Amino acid sequence: MAEMEQAIEAAGADVEAAIAAGLARLGVDRDAVEIEVLDEGSRGVLGLGARAARVRLTPKLKAVPRPAPAAPAEPVAPPAVEPAEPAVEEKDEAEVSRVVLLELLELLGIEKARVDVRRAEPAPDEKAPPLVLDVRGSGVNVLVGYRGETLAALQHITRLIVGREMARRVHLVVDVDGFKARREKSLRRLAHRMAEQAVRTNRTVVLDPMPPHERRVIHLALRDHPWVTTQSIGEGNRRKVTIIPRRQ
Repeated sequence: MAEMEQAIEAAGADVEAAIAAGLARLGVDRDAVEIEVLDEGSRGVLGLGARAARVRLTPKLKAVPRPAPAAPAEPVAPPAVEPAEPAVEEKDEAEVSRVVLLELLELLGIEKARVDVRRAEPAPDEKAPPLVLDVRGSGVNVLVGYRGETLAALQHITRLIVGREMARRVHLVVDVDGFKARREKSLRRLAHRMAEQAVRTNRTVVLDPMPPHERRVIHLALRDHPWVTTQSIGEGNRRKVTIIPRRQ
């Protein structure tokens, strides 16, 4: 009788990840084990209370081959070739982002909002401009908060969850009822006013620190300006845009 190998338990972000981890430890294929799901795990709410999935993998018995009497060779039919399984469809980051944000809004008690998704215009030297998720509907203005702080927190949480769903970083911006769009118009006016000052004085103008999406607006507004260029300087939350006169 073949000896039974010892069962193991494995954990992962979900059941499939736990099974994959266990198979890697045993060094066997899936059809070589019996699988028992001990805990399907939980995502929690906004990442809180999350619990890993757990499974038990038990290797199947391996029969000891018995010597067979010699027999005349017979032609062997070629093995049947199974059709290849279709590739798993890649998740659409725009749709994943929209669904995640709608779920967050529902948790916040905002159930009748809609989320419009578009791709932002690329800034200079920017290969992948962000997705813009604009929340619209009755009562959504409460999501902005003082100086946009609540909106910034909502955007941060949305990015974290979408990044986990896509298994990679997703560059996105959350807007509420066009708040950032109106702020963008104000920033464009500021950009052109400060560009005129830089040209008039022939001196570099340094703007106040801004978040990344607001710095993008300044860069885009002056991208085709004939007399100035722009550059971001500083680190972290102190990063700011400089407007530099071109040499005549």
